Amino acid sequence: MSASLPVRLPATVALDASPEPGRSEGYMRKALAAAEEAARLGEVPVGALVVVRDEVVAVAHNERETRNDPTAHAEIVALRRAAAVLGGWRLVDAELFVTMEPCPMCAGALVNARLRRLVYGCDDPKAGAARTLYRLLDDPRLNHRVEVAAGVLADESAALLRAFFSRLRR
Repeated sequence: MSASLPVRLPATVALDASPEPGRSEGYMRKALAAAEEAARLGEVPVGALVVVRDEVVAVAHNERETRNDPTAHAEIVALRRAAAVLGGWRLVDAELFVTMEPCPMCAGALVNARLRRLVYGCDDPKAGAARTLYRLLDDPRLNHRVEVAAGVLADESAALLRAFFSRLRR
């Protein structure tokens, strides 16, 4: 008799499917505030926060320029802070709210952290790894899948990025 492993069905990518639609918007507004702080510091304005059982345990924004660190994306910084606060790397009860769709590096980190749910704002047509270019978070070949909700305050998130890059081009 062989032991069977629990099977998790692939998460579907949908607009925010939370039972409380305003809940995700509230958390995304906090992520947008972090993104605005990043812009003030000359960083690409992406903000993220980790929530566990309705408690914010970490807030972060991009810090690549500040730290001279190519891995200091908002998602990675938020995951590191959350793991430190929670005392472990397995974030199985955690949700990440981020203003822009994660890149392949960040999506891989979400899978490795065993994150429960990702909620993001705007799509990233150049590097999106949740649904735009790649679907790493629900790839059945990986050992974990992350539930995804997309498009929460997408217009606000995209506008912040457009304004930042427009200022850079001037």
